[in-house]
This record gives sequence, structure tokens and C-alpha cells, in this order.
Amino acid sequence: MNEQTIMNTAPQDTYRFRPALFFVMAYLFTWIFWIPAVFVSEDLGAVLMLIGLLAPGVVSTVFVLVSGSDLLKKDLKNKVVGFYKVKWLNVLLAVIVFAVIIVSSILLSLLFGQSLSQFSFTEDFSFSGVGIAGAMLTVTLAAIIEEIGWKGYCEDSIGQYMNWFWESMIFGVLWSFWHFPLIFIQGTYQASLMVNPLYVVNFFVSGIPMGFIITWVYLASDRSILACMIFHFVVNFLQEKIAMTQETKCVETIVVTLVTVIIVIVKKDMFFETRHVGRLLTYHGQSHDQAV
Repeated sequence: MNEQTIMNTAPQDTYRFRPALFFVMAYLFTWIFWIPAVFVSEDLGAVLMLIGLLAPGVVSTVFVLVSGSDLLKKDLKNKVVGFYKVKWLNVLLAVIVFAVIIVSSILLSLLFGQSLSQFSFTEDFSFSGVGIAGAMLTVTLAAIIEEIGWKGYCEDSIGQYMNWFWESMIFGVLWSFWHFPLIFIQGTYQASLMVNPLYVVNFFVSGIPMGFIITWVYLASDRSILACMIFHFVVNFLQEKIAMTQETKCVETIVVTLVTVIIVIVKKDMFFETRHVGRLLTYHGQSHDQAV
């Protein structure tokens, strides 16, 4: 069956994605909890941060449930529980690529006076107030909850209207800035960066190329949220537990950017194709074009 036949026989859907409204609602219902967390105790702040963390996932799910689109609801279900979608070799490749990024960054940092002791695990997590078990739970929940929000509705809502290159660029910027209030909340990783403005800038800039890499993971597994959850968890864990200095993390952003350029060049059809534009929910060609 050729692509034209698939287009003619696929179920039609008139749902109109609303990316601008999604981001307004996701930011609003995150920041109304995170901003007050700046002014309360660290323990209460941790609770408010967790509630705010839920916002994108909740907003995404509500958008889908009230959409009136059976295709959108079915699509979300398939992306969450469709284990068959996950291209495990591609997920493994992405994890290996990120591990290589970390190793390369540490080795390059030696040129700037950093230490080989960075090839070790830290004893604690960078954020405080929740204990080791709480920190592991936070890292895990962040990967699960964020990806339900960002991949459940958000990225598709942008990708419906443009190629995945520009979608990744827009998403990377907005996703990075979503974290902004955290730099003012005591006990967060982001607040620890305030000792040097360069570290703060590096944190927000680094989110942009990472947006491209996780889009690659997402599309390569036929838009599987599970694949993104696994990769997101590994990234969060390694970023927390590998004893890299902030200077090295600045080097890491450069390495991540270079790797992103390579991925985009190698997978240029994935990032620049427009066959899905305007009909993302009924487009069935991705899994064949975007395998590893």
C-alpha cells in the first residue's frame, strides 16, 4: 500500500492543536506554585515544586480529554502504553551518545584545569531538603511527569504546523525557560548556579540542543513517550551523580551542541520533512523513515 493510499484510507481528524494556549496554561499552573516557593520554607517549597512539576502533564492530559478528538485520545494512549513502539536499540544508542558526551566533556575540561576526579559519583544530589530517597523519586517523577506533558501534547502541537527542526528549536527555548523560577528557590540545583551568572546562562542555553536530541529519541521510536521517559531519566541521573564541575558543564553544552548538529545532519529527513505537517495524527510513514 503506497503513501497516497494510506492518506486516502486513514481516518480523518479535524482537531486543531493549540500550542500557544498549552504553553500559557503550562507556565501558569507551574509558576503559580513555583513562585510562592521562593518565599516559604525549604520543606514547603519542595511540596510546591512537586505540585508545579505536575502541571504540564495535567494540562496535556486535560487538553487531550476535552479535545473531542478520538484520534488524539487514541494517539496519547498508544504513545504512553505502546511498548511495541519503542526502538530499544535507538534508546540504547541515545544513552551511549550522552555517556560519550559526558566523557568527552570531562576530558576536554582537563585543558582548562579541571580534574580527573570528575570520573566519579557524587555522594548526594544537588538539590536538598528531600533526602536521598526523595531525590531519586524526584528525578524519576520529573522524567515521567514532564514527558507526559511535553510529549503527550506539547511537541505534537508545535510539530503539527512545521518541520521537526523548528519544532525542536521552539520547544527547546520554551522548555528551558519554563525552569526559570527554580533559580530563586532555595535548595534547587538551579539556585546553586546563582554563584556565577555564566552557570545560569549555560543551564538555559543547554536546554536548546537537548531539545533536539530528545526529539530524535521521540521520533525514532514512532513518538513513544516511554522512550523519552527512559532517556530523560538517564540524563537527569547522570547530570546529578557524575561529579562534573560547573565549568565542565559549560564545556558539555558545547559538546552537546556539536553532537546535535551531527544528529540533525545524519537524520536530516527526520528533522526537515514536512509530510506530517497538517496531518500529524493520521500520518503513518514516520516509523519507516525514522528508524535507527
